[in-house]
Amino acid sequence: MKISLACDHGGYSLKTQLDEYLKGLGHTVVDFGTFSTDSCDYPDFARPAAEAVANGECERGIVICTTGIGVSIVANKVRGVRCALCLNADMAHMTRAHNNANMIAMGQKYVDFDVAKQIVDEFLNTGFEGGKHARRVDKIEK
Repeated sequence: MKISLACDHGGYSLKTQLDEYLKGLGHTVVDFGTFSTDSCDYPDFARPAAEAVANGECERGIVICTTGIGVSIVANKVRGVRCALCLNADMAHMTRAHNNANMIAMGQKYVDFDVAKQIVDEFLNTGFEGGKHARRVDKIEK
């Protein structure tokens, strides 16, 4: 799977760990930055990552900042993106199964690497249930 990945300085450490993890699983990662812990503005990185998902360049996306809140807000401003802030694997499972989320956000302050791997695994391996949930996702898209 081709996955967009982005962070600001507050999510840099987790992003670099997840980049290696995803590649180790055989995924292609498109890294939209940032590439250091120097202070920066999260919209500069989260938006291009979300646009890559919306335009079909990437199948899914992961954005990270200190809390995950800012990057999730930015990603959800891009038409066609459904980004959910996930703090555990169950949230990742539910957002795929019920919301057909194509992006997730995580906060490095609240999610360590072991939990992040569980979140990513659920996000990438859970299918959309459809049915009544498809009707709801269609309403979101309109």
